[in-house]
Amino acid sequence: MTSPTWAALFDWDGVIIDSAKAHEISWERLSGETGLPLPSDHFLRGFGKRNEVIFPEILQWGTDPAQIKTWSLRKEALYREVVEEQGVRVLPGVRTYLQSLRDAGIPAVIGTSTQRENVEMIFEMMDLRNFFCGIVSAEDVSCGKPDPEVFLKAAAIAGRPPQNCVVFEDAPYGIEAAIAGGMRSVGVLTTHKKEGLPGADRWVPQLDALPLDGSLPLPRTC
Repeated sequence: MTSPTWAALFDWDGVIIDSAKAHEISWERLSGETGLPLPSDHFLRGFGKRNEVIFPEILQWGTDPAQIKTWSLRKEALYREVVEEQGVRVLPGVRTYLQSLRDAGIPAVIGTSTQRENVEMIFEMMDLRNFFCGIVSAEDVSCGKPDPEVFLKAAAIAGRPPQNCVVFEDAPYGIEAAIAGGMRSVGVLTTHKKEGLPGADRWVPQLDALPLDGSLPLPRTC
């Protein structure tokens, strides 16, 4: 497996951008609007999961699909309002590493549990679009992480077989999805410590801790 044959598949929140505060505030605003409570540990437990799982299983607000869809759309609209008010930041080292991939001709694709509109908004605000050749978002999959669907679809966009893809993740469900899809993974230690991302092939504090020449960031085994 040589460098030009691999693809980089990136989670979004916590890997490319630091959006945790904006998401936390949007959940609090939704709770205030609905009058429904938020468990104290809901944010960490739900990190990396789709809203369709968070509402019934973690928040336990209800199971009606129509109501969950309404809540989900409102929550993401509130998130975008918070981003417009307060902004978000691109995580340290991200632009440098993405530029190295682009210079080396390595395709990069987003595979995220968030809505496409959220990603598109940040693409425009932060001028990130040209680093990526595609997005697989919450609307594009029927099963969320740890199911590998999101990354298998991202691999197809990149034009690489799963075994030639490296997933960059900050959440345990994402690492599990990479493993289930037959991919290798780099755990980015922005949300969890190393022990919170078991199964990753490598861990880094930020993306520019990786080789900046577009070479494979993991030992070659194929």
